[in-house]
Amino acid sequence: MPVMACCVDSAVAPPGHADAGDTSIPSPVPFLSFNAAAVTAAVANSESSHWSPAHSSAIYRIDEWGAPYFSVNSSGNVVVRPYGTGSLAHQEIDLLKIVKKVSDPKSAGGLGLRLPLIVRLPDVLKNRVESLHSAFESAIQAQCYESHYQGVYPVKCNQDRLVAEDIVKFGAPFRFGLEAGSKPELLLAMSCLCKGNPEALLVCNGFKDAEYVSLALIAKKLALNTVIVLEQEEEVNLVIDLSNKLSVRPVIGVRAKLRTKHSGHFGSTSGEKGKFGLTTTQILRLVKKLQDSGMLDCLQLLHFHIGSQIPSTALLQDGVVEATQIYSELVRLGACMKVIDIGGGLGIDYDGSKSAMRHENETCLLYADQLKQRCVEQFIEGSLRIEQLADVDGLFDLVSKVIGAAEPARIYNVNLSIFTSIPDFWSIGQVFPIVPIHRLDEKPEVRGVLSDLTCDSDGKIDKFIGGETSLLLHELEGNDGGANGRYYLGMFLGGAYQEALGGVHNLFGGPNVVSVLQSDGPQSFAVTRVMPGPSCADVLRMMQHEPELMFETLKHRAEEFHVEDHDNDGTKYATLISSLARSFHNMPYLKALSPCSYEEVHNAAAEFGASEDEQWSYCYA
Repeated sequence: MPVMACCVDSAVAPPGHADAGDTSIPSPVPFLSFNAAAVTAAVANSESSHWSPAHSSAIYRIDEWGAPYFSVNSSGNVVVRPYGTGSLAHQEIDLLKIVKKVSDPKSAGGLGLRLPLIVRLPDVLKNRVESLHSAFESAIQAQCYESHYQGVYPVKCNQDRLVAEDIVKFGAPFRFGLEAGSKPELLLAMSCLCKGNPEALLVCNGFKDAEYVSLALIAKKLALNTVIVLEQEEEVNLVIDLSNKLSVRPVIGVRAKLRTKHSGHFGSTSGEKGKFGLTTTQILRLVKKLQDSGMLDCLQLLHFHIGSQIPSTALLQDGVVEATQIYSELVRLGACMKVIDIGGGLGIDYDGSKSAMRHENETCLLYADQLKQRCVEQFIEGSLRIEQLADVDGLFDLVSKVIGAAEPARIYNVNLSIFTSIPDFWSIGQVFPIVPIHRLDEKPEVRGVLSDLTCDSDGKIDKFIGGETSLLLHELEGNDGGANGRYYLGMFLGGAYQEALGGVHNLFGGPNVVSVLQSDGPQSFAVTRVMPGPSCADVLRMMQHEPELMFETLKHRAEEFHVEDHDNDGTKYATLISSLARSFHNMPYLKALSPCSYEEVHNAAAEFGASEDEQWSYCYA
């Protein structure tokens, strides 16, 4: 008999630009951290009077973590107040009645479904969207702010079709948009926003290859308000090259790696050593590249993310102050800045204890070097230019090397999702042997940590066997790695649970699988079975999306906005539709491509799309 018969889900965490950490389960809180006085008082009162639902509500802190959407009725059942404080008594929803309706046999008028059960509450989601917008609108009016607020929901928090579609629908009056962090998420967002407010933002985050960037540019061509946010310095080359080949003037954003850091649950992933974002030096190089390409006016958005579960508004304010200075510097350098995109979120009080976050000693150690800190403060105040701050960083690094200070571990990006392939590392800290499977005749001299493809700061491996916090690796050769430009790592002893527990965070499905047996042949082995991993379309179906309808929606969008050649021979339209079909059929993981032309991408897409046994088969004049 299950302990938990019903799991209640109000669709997603409060919408807005938030990290996936906002929805993860926090570490167990010690029992003594609960307010013992309140519990003791409730028990004492029960001894002198009849037990009431109020006593239970006090013990389980329902009014503290659940208000204004959850409470206890006079029958002792948890009820949902779908419109928050605006809910009337007759509008309350008894969760027990929902469970009985769903689980009772059909002969008794039920649906005959088995538990456990997830109950989604679109009314609560709608109320949260409206409340969020109302809160910002009130603050804007109170502060006489001259611009406006637009929410952007990161679909990685919950990619379920109904959730994404509801957020677009409920947020349409407020220009509420979506953020994507992978190719299938981008396809999802494009399809949903075709029915949204035309001013709603489509923010493209995450690691990007040529196909991702091409798909984002197609979204721009389909009149979706698309912004490609550069999170790695090399991504600007892809955007410049492909936008010229596709004749699309992109809107570009840049993610800045701020110095501001916090001590919350995900504080270790913020600051200068965070997983994502560009340093001041990298931002300057990016500006130069865009300027040389005649595209500096395309740079219009600044994004930053100092982490989730931020323990105080003061730290968020520090991040905003630093970001606005970078924003101002970008304007000075000639960028046509229009949007500041604030990521992350304040800590969620999951247990209702109103307790602070832990490990305050991390904050005390953030700015050990006084000279560098003074320069950062001067930059934030506006008395130090971004070029000068970049020089200070270079000087600090040089001094560190001269005095023999240990260099920080280098980040090695790996083409997988830790949440899909190694979920036990993320969830319980289980370590597995990870070893390069080649170049073992060479001495590894680089200390590295592994960073995956997901748009999640937890998507990295920084704990290894033997208690090490970094892994000895080889220098990468060529453009992308070791032999033939590749560097291969193997994870061992992961046969138990990892495939079964792997999720689809960021809609990265499972990898390809092969079975290999020893053989007397020339290579001493034989591949006896191949099981392809899921495509973008497959993982979209897992979240109740219908890729065929999504493809038709985007195809009709292309027809509606007359995407065609100037000479009207239909070639560009055919290429665009082929690229869309190819994006649905390819796997979500990055593709190791040599620099290729747009014609090569088109030829591969056209060849794929021409297959008669595919549901995407199409014809055009």
